[in-house]
Amino acid sequence: MDAATIIAALVSGGVIGLILGLVGGGGSILAVPLLIYVVGVGSPHAAIGTAAVAVTVNALASLIGHARAGRVKWRCAGVFAVSGMIGAAGGAELGKAFDGKRLLILFGLLMIGVGLSMLRKRRAMEAPDVRLTRHSAAILLPRLIPIGLGVGWAAGFFGIGGGFLIVPGLILATAMTLPFAIGTSLVIVSALGVTTAASYAMSGLVDWSVTALLVAGGVGGTIAGIGLGKLLGTRKGLLERSFAIVVVAIGTYVTASSL
Repeated sequence: MDAATIIAALVSGGVIGLILGLVGGGGSILAVPLLIYVVGVGSPHAAIGTAAVAVTVNALASLIGHARAGRVKWRCAGVFAVSGMIGAAGGAELGKAFDGKRLLILFGLLMIGVGLSMLRKRRAMEAPDVRLTRHSAAILLPRLIPIGLGVGWAAGFFGIGGGFLIVPGLILATAMTLPFAIGTSLVIVSALGVTTAASYAMSGLVDWSVTALLVAGGVGGTIAGIGLGKLLGTRKGLLERSFAIVVVAIGTYVTASSL
């Protein structure tokens, strides 16, 4: 691996970590385009496998802080994660069998859709404390399981963490508040990432040296992003909208260049 590739991988990891630190999610969706167009990973499938491993490590690192703060609903996370892992396993197998160029086109379209959805105004939701118990299971399980399966399939197929899908999915299924949805989502991102990464790794579609560089760069980027996020706390809405516009632009480029 030459010096230019090493620097590109470290910078790409830093960008992903910076975005995660600034806006609390969404960095993983940039991992595949960065690996292909900046780092120079030739195969879309190898880029997806490598991104899945890096995203999993970053999610586990972020989960520690949220768990210590008590912002994780473990039972809801467990049901969603198990359903999601089943979906992710099927999605990953289908993704590996899919033509690389067509996969990139679909990935670009997904990025455009995600970016546009982020530009929509979110309604603030204040809900009572959510608990998965024997009494609430009849209401929560029929929502958590199918949403988990669908989100897991998308995460496995595209090799993404899926946090931008998991957070609204958890809120839709349980009406839990946003801070708890973010903390709980990291358990699920980690579980889905392990499933997707294992599938691609067993097929030899993970570049481990690039993965290590992405993780190393991501640590520095996350620290910088959290610090910058505190300074720009009053402008978080502007940051999220700016990031959404970047996601749409990159998605448009990925789609157009793959057609």
